[in-house]
Amino acid sequence: MLTRTTDYDRLYRDFAWKVPARYNIGVDTCDKHADGSGKLALIFVAETGVATEFSFDYFRGQSNRFANVLGAHGFGRGDRLAILLQQAPETAIAHLAAFKAGLISVPLFTLFGEDALQFRLSDSGARGIVTDAAGAEKIRSIRHLLPGLQQVFVIGPAFDTLLEKAADRFVPIETGPGDPALLVYTSGTTGNPKGALHAHRVLLGHLPGVELPQNFFPQPGDRFWTPADWAWVGGLLDVLLPAWHHGVPVVAHRARKFDPLEAADLIVRHRVRNTFLPPTALKLMRIAGAKATGLRSIGSGGETLGGELLDWATETFGVTPNEFYGQTECNLVACNNSTLFPIRPGSLGRAVPGHAVAIVDEGGRPLPAGQVGMIGVRRPDPVMFLGYWNNPEATTAKYAGDYLLTGDLARLDEDGYFWFAGRSDDLITSAGYRIGPGEIEDCLIRHPAVSMAAVAGIPDPVRTEAVKAWIVLRSGWTASADLATEIQSFVKTRLAAHEYPRHVEFVDELPMTATGKIIRRQLRERG
Repeated sequence: MLTRTTDYDRLYRDFAWKVPARYNIGVDTCDKHADGSGKLALIFVAETGVATEFSFDYFRGQSNRFANVLGAHGFGRGDRLAILLQQAPETAIAHLAAFKAGLISVPLFTLFGEDALQFRLSDSGARGIVTDAAGAEKIRSIRHLLPGLQQVFVIGPAFDTLLEKAADRFVPIETGPGDPALLVYTSGTTGNPKGALHAHRVLLGHLPGVELPQNFFPQPGDRFWTPADWAWVGGLLDVLLPAWHHGVPVVAHRARKFDPLEAADLIVRHRVRNTFLPPTALKLMRIAGAKATGLRSIGSGGETLGGELLDWATETFGVTPNEFYGQTECNLVACNNSTLFPIRPGSLGRAVPGHAVAIVDEGGRPLPAGQVGMIGVRRPDPVMFLGYWNNPEATTAKYAGDYLLTGDLARLDEDGYFWFAGRSDDLITSAGYRIGPGEIEDCLIRHPAVSMAAVAGIPDPVRTEAVKAWIVLRSGWTASADLATEIQSFVKTRLAAHEYPRHVEFVDELPMTATGKIIRRQLRERG
């Protein structure tokens, strides 16, 4: 655990990883806290609003029971168990049981359609799946395409009976920190999704990147919640498992659709002190005028916050959001901490202790400060993935020299702050300029008419590419040519003439991944 300090340089310099020779996520996040005291682990808030509390003792017993059930059904070390559930006690039970039984859990998003599920289940070779009635209906329609899927566990009365009949004692399989534990599929913004295989050590690798942006987490009285689904690293590895590593209770509730006012109410009603709120959630809360008290820390990531949103959130919640950066393959390697060093609006922050992060060229060679290149993370690193599932070519292409290449373009300033410039395939080349969309989007949402905005390059016969903005207007504003001109001038006067959007299109919504990231590829295809 990171010790509270005001000296970032010393914290970074003195940090040392402590990775034991034997390590299992399930034992670490559950069993070590299950001492018979009834220590609170989870507050589950159902869609009806009814809240139920569960202890670590409960989760140890239930995960042991399910681990025994899995063994009785022939599951063995290395088998993949898919988990198609929202934030719920059964979701945690399934993951814990899989970890303790030496399986590889495969989290899946409940809003996936049949094609998305079929690809992931087929590609992973999942032997079983844990889901609810709605998920079982989707699986039923594609089951004939999944010959390797031998067992479908549907939570409900029959599942409860299955667990009741199993023994509540189980000896966890001995695993090392490098043994596989988790298979998480990337968002798939280009081509088919790839399965990022992680070892048990990935949780240990996440800890500094959670503790720092959550303001030296944990502190007495902390309680964690996020609207991010546990099917993604943002929910599972940024919130649930790190909190349980420290024995901190988690609030579980994920509405079918994010409701900003409901989210603010949940924070207050259940005394949430720590939260991961993606920028999209913060934007929606700002639009709705949502407010909440009692928060000690806010982490945010996935897209850059920008100064406007940062200032609003700080004033509204009384705590400064700390932005963090990472990706499915290598998460939480840079972050902010407003008590440790000054936040520079728009910056991703500085390297998290324990991670060697640099701006590199395509050959993996570090570039000097001020030069735009790709964010690279030097290997070895405990948070780094083992590789892409059944895709050695893509795994090899992910590295250059000693560095994992994130595919994100940025620059490093003289003080060690990273400044995002865009995805390598999102960069706009216009009249010799290389333009990142993030800064333009941040400027656009400062205009009083703009609710959300996305920027990408479209073909231009003279400039190679021209900057185009797709804009969702706030309620009460009407799209018009005059408004488009006004917005263009707004950007031109605040950034630079070569950066303003020469084309503006008003839309009702923006294409986004399930994790709330804008899919600029789809916008470029629209033209």
